[in-house]
Amino acid sequence: MLDAKRVLEAALLCAEQPMSMREARALFDETVEEPQLHALLEEIRGEWADRGLQLAQVASGWRFQSHPDMAHYLEKLHPEKPPRYSRAVLETLAIIAYRQPVTRGDIEEIRGVAINSQLIKQLEDRGWVETVGHRESVGRPALLATTRQFLDDLGLASLRDLPALSAPGQAGDALGELLDAVDPAPALQQPDSESVALPFSDALPSAQTPAHDADPVDPNDPATSENTV
Repeated sequence: MLDAKRVLEAALLCAEQPMSMREARALFDETVEEPQLHALLEEIRGEWADRGLQLAQVASGWRFQSHPDMAHYLEKLHPEKPPRYSRAVLETLAIIAYRQPVTRGDIEEIRGVAINSQLIKQLEDRGWVETVGHRESVGRPALLATTRQFLDDLGLASLRDLPALSAPGQAGDALGELLDAVDPAPALQQPDSESVALPFSDALPSAQTPAHDADPVDPNDPATSENTV
């Protein structure tokens, strides 16, 4: 098993994307079972816990990433940060993340303002939001949900790992802080004047019990997204 752990460690360090369990098993021609692989991955995670890099499980699999304590030092290599996310982007993304699946009409009703279609397109182009179905109502509006890429970029294994909301109005701020911590680029900006923070969090459930309670393996499976606003 020592050799298997070394193989896993090397593969993870060299991988450009998170490594799924299927890919991990392929390293050993399917001869190592998933429980053994999980045990080895946990051993590796423990061995790297106090180093500059840490092994983390995200939605798409396992990957090495810099420890949060290193952010202050690593950002000196890239001092120019992208512009901050607009309030409109954060609020829209937060509504989708915490209340998915939702329609554009749901978002507009919660925020109390019309949404520029370009905003949704930006989130889709970023790979954070996708259409997972259509509501059976007039016009069959598209149901929007977050993607695995969204969870991967935020370093989360599932929607259960989203920041908990302890007070009204925190959803957008909580996502903003999380995005600042991982600093994904490019930042999304809302081109119009829709930048005023409007109360919407009272309509959101707690992050600890999201409407779309994602499975860590497939957090955005439409089959599990029947709850609506």
